[in-house]
Amino acid sequence: MENPIWVGSISPKTRSDVGVRFWHEKTGGIKINIKSKVNALFGNQIKTLAKEILDFFEIDHASLEIVDFGAVNFVLAARIEAAIKKVINTKKEFLLPLLPENKQPTERDAFRISRLYLPGNSPKLMLNAGIHHPNGLILDLEDAVAPDKKDEARYLVRNALRSLHFYGAERMVRINQGERGLQDLDFIIPHFVNLVLIPKCETAGQVKSVDDKIAVLKKKYNIKNDIWLMPIIESAKGVINAYEIATSTKNIVAMAIGLEDYTADIGTQRTNIGNESFFARSMVVNASRAAGIQPIDSVFSDVSDMKALAENIKVSKGMGFDGMGCIHPRQIKVIHENFAPDSLEIEKAIKIFHAFEEANEKGLGVVSLGSKMIDPPVVKRALNTIELAKKLGLLP
Repeated sequence: MENPIWVGSISPKTRSDVGVRFWHEKTGGIKINIKSKVNALFGNQIKTLAKEILDFFEIDHASLEIVDFGAVNFVLAARIEAAIKKVINTKKEFLLPLLPENKQPTERDAFRISRLYLPGNSPKLMLNAGIHHPNGLILDLEDAVAPDKKDEARYLVRNALRSLHFYGAERMVRINQGERGLQDLDFIIPHFVNLVLIPKCETAGQVKSVDDKIAVLKKKYNIKNDIWLMPIIESAKGVINAYEIATSTKNIVAMAIGLEDYTADIGTQRTNIGNESFFARSMVVNASRAAGIQPIDSVFSDVSDMKALAENIKVSKGMGFDGMGCIHPRQIKVIHENFAPDSLEIEKAIKIFHAFEEANEKGLGVVSLGSKMIDPPVVKRALNTIELAKKLGLLP
């Protein structure tokens, strides 16, 4: 009998993870072999959880090899379950308790200035990501996960949605493309994900397929919370179809652009100045505004150059974007500071707010500031500016 492949990681650089191998036997009972630097302290705890999982799957005879590098329970449980399911065909799921705060929904117009990408198969990058306070944490099942690790990453992402402390960040998952992406939904929709990112989106049909599958799963699991969508435009075709995509379902709250794939698709190199992507970014902003959703800019890939990032954000904000992605925690503060409203924006927003209040008090059907009429979207944007300024400590 061939040895099963490892699930998880056993490389010398592994941290906060675990390597697991599972053999199903016909006789001999349960044999669990644990290798861990903290075996004296936590060996019994690891063995108890492993035995609980084996009992749950009604396994009476098996060998389980565990090489631990400081994995927390939800990581250990995900790795053991993934290893078992490489050998045994079962639809049962071993689920650890759900943190109460991880059931909280998010609002359609929640601030999405920053969203931090986290590889869905790397627990060491997940565990403390929330302490940097991005607006959203993205557990990534797509580009950040090697093809041969995508199946086992699903169990880790599912368990993270239940057990990881997000510190108030919106709980996001980027699924894969096509049929694999639809299968990813089975692992995340029942576990209170707030927002699903749809990569390499080129048509409204792609979004509708995801939205329809989510509706089926919500009904199946009696989920009442809203689950939002964020298509990512990453090709020339996607740019041309941006408005059609943005209006394909009422559950879309934002649309992002991915410039690494877009520039490759049009046959050019991405630059910090961004002239090569000006048309595409403008299309995404205009399509998003026309559809009444948030336009979100691409990540900035040079994590060492904060000055270039700040300049990029100023251009992004000037084009009309509401936020952007990031791939390193050090980018979050720079993104928040540079997307923050300046003193003139805050002053104008306050004037609009007061004009709105005064019009309401007088029972007027229209709002004006001086000789200029102000329509509801402008008032709403002013209120958002005030709320953002308060959240960032720029207003009491």
